[in-house]
Parts: sequence; structure tokens; C-alpha cells
Amino acid sequence: TFVMYGFNGQVPGPRIRVAQNATITVRFHNRIDLPTTVHWHGVRLDNRSDGVPGVTQDPVPPGGDFTYTVHFPDAGIYWYHPHVREDIEQAMGLYGNLLVDSPDTAYYSPADRDVSLMLSDLLIHADTLIPFGREAPDFVLMGRVGNVLLVNGEPDYALSVHRGEVVRFFLTDVANARTWNLSIPGVPLKLLASDVSRFEREVMVPSVILAPAERYVVAAEFDRPGRYPLVNAVQAIDHYRGEFDAEVDTLGWVTVDSTPAAPDYRAAFRVLRANPAVSAEIARYRPYFDRPPDKRITLTVATSSLPLPTVQFMSVDTAYFHPVEWTDGMPEMNWLSTAREVRWILRDDSTGKENEAIDWHVRQGSVVKLRIYNDPHSFHPMQHPIHLHGQRMLVVSRDGVPTRDLVWKDTVLVPVGSTVDVLIDASNPGAWMLHCHIAEHLGAGMMMTLHVDPSR
Repeated sequence: TFVMYGFNGQVPGPRIRVAQNATITVRFHNRIDLPTTVHWHGVRLDNRSDGVPGVTQDPVPPGGDFTYTVHFPDAGIYWYHPHVREDIEQAMGLYGNLLVDSPDTAYYSPADRDVSLMLSDLLIHADTLIPFGREAPDFVLMGRVGNVLLVNGEPDYALSVHRGEVVRFFLTDVANARTWNLSIPGVPLKLLASDVSRFEREVMVPSVILAPAERYVVAAEFDRPGRYPLVNAVQAIDHYRGEFDAEVDTLGWVTVDSTPAAPDYRAAFRVLRANPAVSAEIARYRPYFDRPPDKRITLTVATSSLPLPTVQFMSVDTAYFHPVEWTDGMPEMNWLSTAREVRWILRDDSTGKENEAIDWHVRQGSVVKLRIYNDPHSFHPMQHPIHLHGQRMLVVSRDGVPTRDLVWKDTVLVPVGSTVDVLIDASNPGAWMLHCHIAEHLGAGMMMTLHVDPSR
């Protein structure tokens, strides 16, 4: 048993379910021992309520209050979390879901129930939480990757359903650094939606990859009685031994009884629908897909004063870099890296400016093509989930290969060595952060500001 933080005393925090185009008022009171804010992740809301210290508001001190006004223009699954020392506060339980319902009752293919799963982890030794850095984040090279995996704040997830039930899962990765490969062996999964919209076309998938802050909506058909594991199946790398290992963690179990589900949605589940409304909305952006990028950034890292054994080991370790580090392959050395020795970098290719020195201005209503390159030749390259506040974007290509099934996103995973082209729909005026959503990378400087200037 551990003492944690929690919104309204619970982990996850209350799931806020609203209709599309609703507006809510949230009266926030800070009763923890650290200053904090609330960020409404993925919501294209008024800039004043974005919850970013130094950009939209001051941190709320212990005992302080703040009032947020949150408008929800887009259906889908979102979440809320702090934007002060996320490496501590988010890891300690401050996160919750926002579910926004479309007025279209057929927005998703039919299902018997909606289930929200928030995926996180904790780093524990015996009966002790591994300490957090007081002055600056620790575990800054790889991010704090936990060794106890949690679903909705608990280590043993359980769900009971009837035979033939179709369950619509809303998945959110709220971990500091872990990227997941989620599946239910023996159960078909249909991919419906991601961060800010449905996909153009539904597809069957063997698993779902979620980077920190990403969301996906999937439907699962439980056609036969039995027990089915919810698993995270990845390829781990041990940097010390130079070996790969298949690593499969069971996060919980779904028990299917013999009672038939009513109504029976299995026939509808097996139909892969197209979403012409999504394609029609994207159509006006297609002329921008092949044009040269307007902005370019490179993702890299700089270090200083790291312990000599770490530097020596990392110099040898450059023989191979995993495109995605699914686990922490060097936890002892990772622990020795703090934000005082490691600076993660967003670099503007045109000016050479880095992180908070980047101050881009674009006109409201413009479409901005951004090329993101993750430099594989840096000291220790890592994948980065890049999140843009307050806007939506389309991932139009990866490494020159066009995306065939588009979806509106607010967070995009950029593997090591990859080049990702995104189109930003700069529709929402204000000052908006763009940053890596690995909490320790953000705490080590990996953030910048995009100003969307009101059109005259």
C-alpha cells in the first residue's frame, strides 16, 4: 500500500463525460504539497485554461485555487493531468479521462459497453517507491520506466463480460515514459479512433501501440466463454549483455461467461466501416500533403558532468539503438542521469535555436507543415512522443511513406532515426506548448512555444 496523489481522492481521477460542444467550469483547489496546474490534454480549448505555468497561468500553490473553463469542440477520448513536475505528480496518480460524446448515435460501431483503461506504471523496490528528484527530475536518459504495471491505478485488472459481447475500450497511456504494445490474445480487435477523431477507415489489428499521452479507441469481440489475458508484449533489450528478449506482461484478465449477450452486435463488429465525414473534412488539407515543410525541428540531446562509467558505457552502446525503447535496459545508469546533467533538445533547423528559445508565430487559420527528425547519432537517442497543445494535426508521412488511413492527432510518436511529417491545423489562437511527453524529457528542457496569432 502506498500513499499517492489523486484528483478528488481517487486514482484515476473522476471520468468526466460530456456532450460534444459542451462547456464546463472546473473549480480547482490544490491540497497537495507541491505547486501544480491542470492541463486538459488534447482539447482545443480557450488558451487561458490550458494549464501551462509560465505560458497561460502561474502555478497554483499548495492551498491555492484556480477556475478553468473547458469547451469540448471534438468528440473522442481526452485526459487531464498536471503541468508542473509531471515526473512526480503524474506518476503519483494525478490523471483522469475526459470522454466526449458525439451527437451522432452511430459515431462508433455499436458495442455493449464502454470501458476506459488508463495505463501507467510505478518504479518500486520491495515496499518502497523509488525516490523522485527534489530539485530536478531523475531517470532523465530513458525516462522513469516502472517495474509494476497498472491499469486504472491497480496491478490486477479484471473485467467480466457475457458471451458475444462487444466491448469498446478507450485506451490512454498516462505513464511517464513507457510505450505499450497492448493486445488480448484470442480476441479480435477493431481500431476505431485515436486522439481527436475517428480513422478514415476501421481496420482489424493484432495489437495497439500507445506512446505516452496517446489515446486509441478499439472494439473487442468476446465470442467464446473463457479467460483472456490483457497483455503488453514487447521486445526488450538488455544493453549490458547486448541481448534481445521477448517480454510479455499480463496486466489483467477478461472473464467471459456462457450467458449470451443481448442485443447481439457481433455481425456489426465484423463490418469494417468507412467514415466519409472524416475523409471529407481532411480533403481540404490534401493539397498541403506534398508541399515542402514550413518548419523543421531535430530531436537530440546534450549531456555534461555525467559519471565517467556512464559515459564510457554509452560510448560503447552506440553500436545499436532500438527505434523504440520498450523497457529500461540500463536502470542503474538511467537513475544517475538528472536534468542537471542531461538536456533533451528540440532544435529549429532554420535558426539553430533550441527549446524555449524557439518562438514560432503562425497566423490563425493557416496550415503548417512540420517535419520532425529524430537524430540517431546523439549521445543516447530515444523515441519521443511529441505533443502539441490546443491544435490538431495529421501525420501525413513517416520516412517518406504516405499515411493511408488518416486520423486527427495531438501526439505523435517519433522513433529513433525517423522523419515524420505532420500538418498542423492552426485554428485556435494563443500561445501553445509543443513538447516531448516523456515527463523526464520535458523536465529536462524539451519544450517550445507555438504562437497562433489571431487573424485580422
